[in-house]
Amino acid sequence: MTKKFYLLIILSFFSSAMVFAQQTNFVQPTDFVQQQTFSADTTKAKQVNNASVDFHFSALGWLDNREYKAFIPRSRTYSGTRTEVDFGLNLDSLNHFVVGTNAIHEFGAQPYFLNAVPIAYYNYHSSSWLFNAGEFPRAGLIDDYPRAMLNDTLMYYRPNVEGLLARYGNQHFWQTGWIDWVSRQTDTQREEFLFGAEGKYTPGNGVFYIRDYFMMEHDAGAAILLPTDHIFDNGAVEVRLGLNFTHKTFLDSLSFEAGNLTSFLRERGVDGWQTRNGFMFSAYAGYHRIAIFEELYKGQGSIIYYGDSYYEKTFYDRVDVIFTPFLSGRVKGQFIASFHFSPGHANDNQEVFRVTYDLGRKTIARFKD
Repeated sequence: MTKKFYLLIILSFFSSAMVFAQQTNFVQPTDFVQQQTFSADTTKAKQVNNASVDFHFSALGWLDNREYKAFIPRSRTYSGTRTEVDFGLNLDSLNHFVVGTNAIHEFGAQPYFLNAVPIAYYNYHSSSWLFNAGEFPRAGLIDDYPRAMLNDTLMYYRPNVEGLLARYGNQHFWQTGWIDWVSRQTDTQREEFLFGAEGKYTPGNGVFYIRDYFMMEHDAGAAILLPTDHIFDNGAVEVRLGLNFTHKTFLDSLSFEAGNLTSFLRERGVDGWQTRNGFMFSAYAGYHRIAIFEELYKGQGSIIYYGDSYYEKTFYDRVDVIFTPFLSGRVKGQFIASFHFSPGHANDNQEVFRVTYDLGRKTIARFKD
Protein backbone atom coordinates (compact mmCIF):
# COMPACT_ATOMS: atom_id res chain seq x y z
CA MET A 1 0.00 0.00 0.00
CA THR A 2 2.85 2.40 0.87
CA LYS A 3 4.55 1.67 -2.47
CA LYS A 4 1.35 2.52 -4.35
CA PHE A 5 1.06 5.72 -2.36
CA TYR A 6 4.64 6.71 -3.30
CA LEU A 7 3.95 6.06 -6.97
CA LEU A 8 0.61 7.91 -6.90
CA ILE A 9 2.25 11.02 -5.44
CA ILE A 10 5.16 10.92 -7.90
CA LEU A 11 3.06 10.29 -10.99
CA SER A 12 0.57 12.98 -9.95
CA PHE A 13 3.44 15.47 -9.74
CA PHE A 14 4.76 14.61 -13.20
CA SER A 15 1.36 14.55 -14.90
CA SER A 16 0.36 17.87 -13.30
CA ALA A 17 3.67 19.42 -14.31
CA MET A 18 3.30 18.26 -17.89
CA VAL A 19 -0.27 19.52 -18.26
CA PHE A 20 0.68 22.86 -16.73
CA ALA A 21 3.71 23.18 -19.02
CA GLN A 22 1.68 22.43 -22.15
CA GLN A 23 -0.95 25.02 -21.22
CA THR A 24 1.34 27.84 -20.11
CA ASN A 25 3.10 30.40 -22.30
CA PHE A 26 6.35 31.49 -20.64
CA VAL A 27 8.55 34.25 -22.02
CA GLN A 28 10.86 34.96 -19.07
CA PRO A 29 14.56 34.06 -19.32
CA THR A 30 15.98 31.00 -17.56
CA ASP A 31 19.25 30.30 -15.78
CA PHE A 32 18.95 26.53 -15.74
CA VAL A 33 20.81 24.35 -18.22
CA GLN A 34 19.85 20.91 -19.47
CA GLN A 35 21.79 18.43 -21.55
CA GLN A 36 19.59 18.09 -24.62
CA THR A 37 19.71 21.13 -26.92
CA PHE A 38 17.55 20.41 -29.94
CA SER A 39 17.77 21.86 -33.39
CA ALA A 40 14.37 23.50 -33.13
CA ASP A 41 14.25 26.90 -31.44
CA THR A 42 12.99 26.53 -27.85
CA THR A 43 13.67 30.06 -26.67
CA LYS A 44 10.43 31.51 -28.05
CA ALA A 45 7.05 31.14 -26.44
CA LYS A 46 5.37 30.74 -29.81
CA GLN A 47 5.37 27.16 -31.06
CA VAL A 48 7.11 26.62 -34.41
CA ASN A 49 5.79 23.64 -36.40
CA ASN A 50 8.70 22.93 -38.78
CA ALA A 51 9.78 19.31 -38.24
CA SER A 52 13.38 18.08 -38.50
CA VAL A 53 15.69 15.16 -37.76
CA ASP A 54 19.02 15.64 -36.02
CA PHE A 55 22.03 13.53 -35.01
CA HIS A 56 24.01 13.57 -31.78
CA PHE A 57 27.28 11.90 -30.76
CA SER A 58 29.19 12.10 -27.47
CA ALA A 59 31.96 10.10 -25.80
CA LEU A 60 33.56 9.73 -22.38
CA GLY A 61 36.93 8.14 -21.66
CA TRP A 62 38.31 7.65 -18.15
CA LEU A 63 41.16 6.20 -16.11
CA ASP A 64 40.23 6.36 -12.44
CA ASN A 65 42.72 4.84 -9.99
CA ARG A 66 41.67 4.63 -6.32
CA GLU A 67 44.06 3.78 -3.50
CA TYR A 68 41.74 3.43 -0.51
CA LYS A 69 43.01 1.94 2.73
CA ALA A 70 39.72 2.85 4.42
CA PHE A 71 37.70 0.76 1.93
CA ILE A 72 39.84 -2.04 0.52
CA PRO A 73 37.06 -3.50 -1.75
CA ARG A 74 36.81 -0.10 -3.48
CA SER A 75 40.56 0.28 -3.89
CA ARG A 76 40.74 -0.46 -7.59
CA THR A 77 41.10 1.10 -11.04
CA TYR A 78 38.09 1.97 -13.17
CA SER A 79 38.90 2.50 -16.85
CA GLY A 80 37.02 2.50 -20.10
CA THR A 81 35.07 4.46 -22.67
CA ARG A 82 31.42 5.27 -23.28
CA THR A 83 30.06 6.23 -26.69
CA GLU A 84 26.57 7.60 -27.21
CA VAL A 85 24.80 7.94 -30.57
CA ASP A 86 21.21 9.05 -31.01
CA PHE A 87 18.80 10.55 -33.52
CA GLY A 88 16.16 13.13 -32.67
CA LEU A 89 12.82 13.70 -34.38
CA ASN A 90 11.76 17.29 -33.69
CA LEU A 91 8.03 17.56 -34.32
CA ASP A 92 8.13 21.30 -33.65
CA SER A 93 9.99 23.71 -31.38
CA LEU A 94 8.63 22.08 -28.21
CA ASN A 95 8.13 18.34 -28.80
CA HIS A 96 10.90 15.85 -29.56
CA PHE A 97 11.49 12.09 -29.72
CA VAL A 98 15.02 10.67 -29.34
CA VAL A 99 16.27 7.12 -29.99
CA GLY A 100 19.81 5.72 -29.81
CA THR A 101 22.22 3.76 -27.64
CA ASN A 102 25.02 4.24 -25.11
CA ALA A 103 27.71 1.52 -25.00
CA ILE A 104 30.54 0.91 -22.52
CA HIS A 105 33.89 -0.81 -23.06
CA GLU A 106 36.21 -1.42 -20.09
CA PHE A 107 39.89 -1.48 -21.06
CA GLY A 108 41.07 -5.07 -21.57
CA ALA A 109 37.59 -6.57 -21.13
CA GLN A 110 36.03 -9.36 -23.18
CA PRO A 111 33.60 -9.19 -24.89
CA TYR A 112 34.41 -5.75 -26.24
CA PHE A 113 31.21 -4.07 -25.05
CA LEU A 114 30.22 -4.75 -21.44
CA ASN A 115 26.72 -3.63 -22.39
CA ALA A 116 24.84 -1.18 -24.59
CA VAL A 117 21.81 0.49 -23.04
CA PRO A 118 18.99 1.97 -25.13
CA ILE A 119 18.16 5.65 -25.36
CA ALA A 120 14.49 6.20 -26.16
CA TYR A 121 12.48 9.07 -24.76
CA TYR A 122 10.01 11.86 -25.35
CA ASN A 123 11.19 15.41 -24.57
CA TYR A 124 9.17 18.57 -24.08
CA HIS A 125 11.35 21.67 -23.82
CA SER A 126 10.12 25.26 -23.60
CA SER A 127 11.80 28.36 -22.22
CA SER A 128 10.83 27.44 -18.66
CA TRP A 129 9.73 23.80 -18.68
CA LEU A 130 11.53 20.54 -19.40
CA PHE A 131 9.88 17.12 -19.36
CA ASN A 132 11.48 13.75 -20.24
CA ALA A 133 9.79 10.33 -20.31
CA GLY A 134 11.68 7.15 -21.19
CA GLU A 135 15.37 6.19 -21.07
CA PHE A 136 17.43 9.38 -21.23
CA PRO A 137 20.98 10.51 -20.24
CA ARG A 138 21.44 11.75 -16.69
CA ALA A 139 24.28 14.06 -17.83
CA GLY A 140 23.28 17.69 -17.47
CA LEU A 141 20.11 16.78 -15.59
CA ILE A 142 20.85 15.05 -12.25
CA ASP A 143 24.62 14.50 -12.45
CA ASP A 144 25.43 17.28 -9.97
CA TYR A 145 24.12 15.57 -6.82
CA PRO A 146 26.51 15.49 -3.85
CA ARG A 147 28.65 12.33 -3.80
CA ALA A 148 27.28 11.61 -0.34
CA MET A 149 23.88 10.93 -1.95
CA LEU A 150 24.72 9.54 -5.43
CA ASN A 151 28.25 8.25 -5.93
CA ASP A 152 30.37 9.31 -8.89
CA THR A 153 30.66 5.84 -10.51
CA LEU A 154 27.08 6.20 -11.79
CA MET A 155 28.46 8.22 -14.73
CA TYR A 156 30.48 5.13 -15.74
CA TYR A 157 28.01 2.31 -15.15
CA ARG A 158 24.53 3.83 -15.11
CA PRO A 159 24.51 6.77 -17.56
CA ASN A 160 20.74 6.76 -18.14
CA VAL A 161 17.67 7.52 -16.09
CA GLU A 162 14.82 5.10 -16.82
CA GLY A 163 11.62 6.88 -15.93
CA LEU A 164 10.44 10.48 -15.76
CA LEU A 165 11.91 13.91 -15.13
CA ALA A 166 10.29 17.36 -14.92
CA ARG A 167 12.04 20.70 -14.44
CA TYR A 168 10.77 24.25 -14.08
CA GLY A 169 13.03 27.29 -14.06
CA ASN A 170 13.11 31.07 -14.30
CA GLN A 171 15.68 33.80 -13.76
CA HIS A 172 16.08 33.18 -10.02
CA PHE A 173 14.81 29.67 -9.40
CA TRP A 174 14.76 26.14 -10.81
CA GLN A 175 13.56 22.81 -9.45
CA THR A 176 13.76 19.27 -10.82
CA GLY A 177 11.80 16.16 -9.85
CA TRP A 178 12.60 12.68 -11.16
CA ILE A 179 12.01 8.95 -10.80
CA ASP A 180 14.46 6.27 -11.98
CA TRP A 181 13.44 2.62 -12.21
CA VAL A 182 16.48 0.50 -11.28
CA SER A 183 15.05 -3.02 -11.22
CA ARG A 184 11.74 -4.53 -12.38
CA GLN A 185 10.15 -7.10 -10.11
CA THR A 186 10.21 -10.75 -11.23
CA ASP A 187 9.89 -14.03 -9.34
CA THR A 188 13.55 -13.78 -8.32
CA GLN A 189 14.49 -10.12 -8.90
CA ARG A 190 13.70 -7.37 -6.42
CA GLU A 191 11.74 -4.27 -7.34
CA GLU A 192 13.77 -1.10 -6.89
CA PHE A 193 13.35 2.52 -7.90
CA LEU A 194 14.82 5.88 -6.93
CA PHE A 195 13.05 9.22 -6.86
CA GLY A 196 14.17 12.65 -5.86
CA ALA A 197 14.29 16.40 -6.38
CA GLU A 198 16.89 19.13 -6.51
CA GLY A 199 16.82 22.86 -7.06
CA LYS A 200 18.41 26.25 -6.60
CA TYR A 201 17.12 29.65 -5.54
CA THR A 202 19.24 32.74 -6.25
CA PRO A 203 17.66 35.98 -5.02
CA GLY A 204 18.95 39.49 -5.54
CA ASN A 205 22.33 40.06 -7.17
CA GLY A 206 23.27 36.37 -7.46
CA VAL A 207 25.92 36.19 -4.72
CA PHE A 208 23.77 34.33 -2.16
CA TYR A 209 21.89 31.17 -3.12
CA ILE A 210 20.16 28.12 -1.63
CA ARG A 211 20.57 24.56 -2.95
CA ASP A 212 18.31 21.65 -2.04
CA TYR A 213 18.71 17.93 -2.73
CA PHE A 214 16.46 14.99 -1.95
CA MET A 215 16.56 11.33 -2.97
CA MET A 216 14.78 8.16 -1.85
CA GLU A 217 15.37 4.51 -2.70
CA HIS A 218 12.49 2.05 -2.46
CA ASP A 219 13.79 -1.54 -2.44
CA ALA A 220 10.99 -4.14 -2.34
CA GLY A 221 11.14 -7.90 -2.52
CA ALA A 222 10.77 -10.29 -5.45
CA ALA A 223 7.35 -11.55 -6.50
CA ILE A 224 8.08 -14.80 -4.64
CA LEU A 225 9.06 -13.61 -1.19
CA LEU A 226 11.56 -15.41 0.99
CA PRO A 227 11.01 -15.48 4.78
CA THR A 228 14.03 -13.20 5.28
CA ASP A 229 12.95 -10.63 2.66
CA HIS A 230 12.07 -7.15 3.85
CA ILE A 231 11.27 -3.86 2.18
CA PHE A 232 13.89 -1.12 2.60
CA ASP A 233 13.35 2.63 2.33
CA ASN A 234 16.57 4.62 2.25
CA GLY A 235 17.17 8.25 1.41
CA ALA A 236 18.62 11.63 2.25
CA VAL A 237 17.88 15.34 2.18
CA GLU A 238 20.43 18.13 2.11
CA VAL A 239 19.99 21.90 2.17
CA ARG A 240 22.97 24.17 1.53
CA LEU A 241 23.48 27.92 1.77
CA GLY A 242 25.97 29.22 -0.77
CA LEU A 243 28.00 32.29 -1.68
CA ASN A 244 29.15 32.74 -5.28
CA PHE A 245 31.96 35.27 -5.82
CA THR A 246 32.64 34.24 -9.43
CA HIS A 247 34.10 37.18 -11.40
CA LYS A 248 34.12 39.31 -8.24
CA THR A 249 37.78 38.57 -7.45
CA PHE A 250 40.89 37.97 -9.54
CA LEU A 251 39.82 34.30 -9.67
CA ASP A 252 37.61 32.98 -12.46
CA SER A 253 35.46 31.06 -9.94
CA LEU A 254 35.09 31.23 -6.18
CA SER A 255 32.21 29.76 -4.18
CA PHE A 256 31.43 28.41 -0.71
CA GLU A 257 28.57 26.21 0.54
CA ALA A 258 27.54 24.97 3.99
CA GLY A 259 24.55 22.97 5.17
CA ASN A 260 23.17 19.85 6.79
CA LEU A 261 22.91 16.32 5.43
CA THR A 262 20.19 14.10 6.90
CA SER A 263 20.05 10.43 5.91
CA PHE A 264 17.38 7.92 6.90
CA LEU A 265 16.75 4.18 6.64
CA ARG A 266 13.87 1.86 7.48
CA GLU A 267 13.62 -1.92 7.23
CA ARG A 268 9.90 -2.57 7.32
CA GLY A 269 8.72 -5.13 9.81
CA VAL A 270 12.05 -5.00 11.66
CA ASP A 271 12.60 -1.47 12.96
CA GLY A 272 11.48 2.13 12.59
CA TRP A 273 13.22 5.03 10.92
CA GLN A 274 16.91 5.51 11.67
CA THR A 275 18.21 9.03 11.04
CA ARG A 276 21.74 10.46 10.89
CA ASN A 277 22.80 14.11 10.63
CA GLY A 278 26.03 15.79 9.66
CA PHE A 279 27.48 19.18 8.78
CA MET A 280 28.67 19.75 5.19
CA PHE A 281 31.06 22.42 3.95
CA SER A 282 32.56 22.85 0.48
CA ALA A 283 34.72 25.42 -1.30
CA TYR A 284 35.68 25.78 -4.96
CA ALA A 285 38.28 28.11 -6.49
CA GLY A 286 39.29 28.18 -10.15
CA TYR A 287 41.84 30.23 -12.10
CA HIS A 288 42.35 29.60 -15.81
CA ARG A 289 42.95 25.83 -16.14
CA ILE A 290 43.66 25.11 -12.44
CA ALA A 291 41.01 24.57 -9.75
CA ILE A 292 40.82 23.33 -6.17
CA PHE A 293 37.75 21.80 -4.56
CA GLU A 294 37.37 20.82 -0.90
CA GLU A 295 34.44 19.13 0.84
CA LEU A 296 34.22 18.36 4.55
CA TYR A 297 31.68 16.22 6.42
CA LYS A 298 31.42 15.97 10.20
CA GLY A 299 28.67 14.33 12.21
CA GLN A 300 26.97 10.97 12.53
CA GLY A 301 28.04 8.54 9.81
CA SER A 302 25.50 8.68 6.97
CA ILE A 303 23.44 5.67 5.82
CA ILE A 304 22.91 6.12 2.08
CA TYR A 305 23.25 2.98 -0.05
CA TYR A 306 23.86 4.87 -3.30
CA GLY A 307 26.24 7.38 -1.70
CA ASP A 308 30.03 7.42 -1.43
CA SER A 309 31.16 5.14 1.42
CA TYR A 310 33.47 7.76 2.94
CA TYR A 311 30.47 9.66 4.25
CA GLU A 312 29.68 6.70 6.50
CA LYS A 313 32.56 7.98 8.64
CA THR A 314 32.01 10.53 11.41
CA PHE A 315 34.63 12.75 9.78
CA TYR A 316 35.68 13.01 6.14
CA ASP A 317 37.65 15.65 4.25
CA ARG A 318 38.27 15.51 0.50
CA VAL A 319 40.59 17.80 -1.48
CA ASP A 320 40.64 17.75 -5.31
CA VAL A 321 43.36 19.43 -7.35
CA ILE A 322 42.03 19.83 -10.91
CA PHE A 323 44.01 20.59 -14.07
CA THR A 324 42.22 21.03 -17.42
CA PRO A 325 44.85 20.85 -20.20
CA PHE A 326 42.35 20.26 -23.02
CA LEU A 327 39.47 22.67 -23.31
CA SER A 328 37.69 23.63 -26.51
CA GLY A 329 34.14 24.01 -27.67
CA ARG A 330 33.63 20.24 -27.93
CA VAL A 331 36.53 18.54 -26.10
CA LYS A 332 37.37 18.68 -22.40
CA GLY A 333 40.17 16.75 -20.73
CA GLN A 334 40.90 16.86 -16.99
CA PHE A 335 43.45 15.47 -14.56
CA ILE A 336 42.17 15.27 -10.98
CA ALA A 337 44.29 14.35 -7.96
CA SER A 338 42.11 13.66 -4.92
CA PHE A 339 43.21 13.29 -1.31
CA HIS A 340 40.90 11.64 1.22
CA PHE A 341 41.19 12.08 4.98
CA SER A 342 39.13 10.01 7.43
CA PRO A 343 39.73 8.68 10.97
CA GLY A 344 42.80 6.42 10.94
CA HIS A 345 43.43 6.97 7.22
CA ALA A 346 45.25 10.15 6.19
CA ASN A 347 46.91 8.95 2.97
CA ASP A 348 44.08 7.62 0.78
CA ASN A 349 44.33 9.06 -2.71
CA GLN A 350 42.80 8.96 -6.17
CA GLU A 351 44.13 9.89 -9.61
CA VAL A 352 41.69 10.47 -12.47
CA PHE A 353 41.94 11.43 -16.11
CA ARG A 354 38.70 12.03 -17.99
CA VAL A 355 38.13 13.28 -21.50
CA THR A 356 34.73 14.11 -22.97
CA TYR A 357 33.66 14.94 -26.51
CA ASP A 358 30.24 16.22 -27.53
CA LEU A 359 29.37 16.89 -31.15
CA GLY A 360 26.16 18.65 -30.21
CA ARG A 361 22.95 18.13 -32.16
CA LYS A 362 23.36 18.46 -35.93
CA THR A 363 20.33 18.79 -38.21
CA ILE A 364 20.43 16.26 -41.04
CA ALA A 365 16.94 16.74 -42.53
CA ARG A 366 14.07 19.22 -42.46
CA PHE A 367 10.41 18.68 -43.34
CA LYS A 368 7.94 21.27 -44.59
CA ASP A 369 4.24 21.17 -43.76
